[in-house]
Amino acid sequence: MRVLVTGGAGFIGANLVRMLTDTDGVDRVAVIDDLSSGYAANLDGLDVDLEVASILDADVLDALVAEADAVVHLAARPSVPRSIADPMASHHANATGTLHVLEAARRAGGRHVVVASSSSVYGANPTLPKSEDLTTAPLSPYAVSKLATEQYALAYANCFELPVLAFRFFNVFGPLQTAGHAYAAAIPTWIDAALRGAPIPINGDGLQTRDFTYVGSVAAVLTAAVLGRVTADGPTNLAFGSRRTLLETVAAIGEALGRDLACAHGPDRPGDVRHSQADQHRLRALFPDVEPVPFDTGLRETVAWFRTLAEYASLPAAP
Repeated sequence: MRVLVTGGAGFIGANLVRMLTDTDGVDRVAVIDDLSSGYAANLDGLDVDLEVASILDADVLDALVAEADAVVHLAARPSVPRSIADPMASHHANATGTLHVLEAARRAGGRHVVVASSSSVYGANPTLPKSEDLTTAPLSPYAVSKLATEQYALAYANCFELPVLAFRFFNVFGPLQTAGHAYAAAIPTWIDAALRGAPIPINGDGLQTRDFTYVGSVAAVLTAAVLGRVTADGPTNLAFGSRRTLLETVAAIGEALGRDLACAHGPDRPGDVRHSQADQHRLRALFPDVEPVPFDTGLRETVAWFRTLAEYASLPAAP
């Protein structure tokens, strides 16, 4: 099997590519990534074909999709705040970009396509856990663009019989997730601050809850989806129903580092949802054999990865 991963040099994409290249039944992995948020170095040492290009380049995309048996579409412009700062850029990358991928898959004769949507599509809907049957209520341009991603995929399945599977990612964390920039995700930002001895920045009171999912668990599900050519007629949550507050998560980072961490609270962030937790029933029905990596295990592995980076090498190890 030949697999194309869009956005394969990014955080989730590179973790997936690492797993795919070590999976029986996968003969070749290709990546298309414009490196706007990914890094070619994430693929160092891997036997993959990297095409540095945008998914908006139809000619390049057509050639790559034609050579693949399946496409995992992860390329996106991430971050809620980033979409608020530039809504049009998020729309072009996420919504229009997805349309380009689906069209390429259709022109290639109907390639299997797995797409990444987001739990942000639930938005203002207060119901917990978040079932895929809930009414969506996106609160940001990013969330709207991700809703377009999944709905375009499902529409192509309906209109063109394209085999698709649309996942709603929740809060994914793990190795290769970068910190140190304005749109960094929470856990890498907090680990970075903790390693530097700085206060942990918290938007709001810290009692917001998230369903944090280790990237290895996400990669395992995506790999199983590709190998099994799994499809579904609706979106599927890709998270396992855990729920913890931001303050509890910071405390867990402190435990992994062996010390208490101080927090610095700021204002709530526009576009953020208050609580998030996945209903995992549909995921479990589709992938009964996939067992998630426990949160604490994944967090320890993430902290250990951060400690391998040169910028933290001189810092003392946790007791």
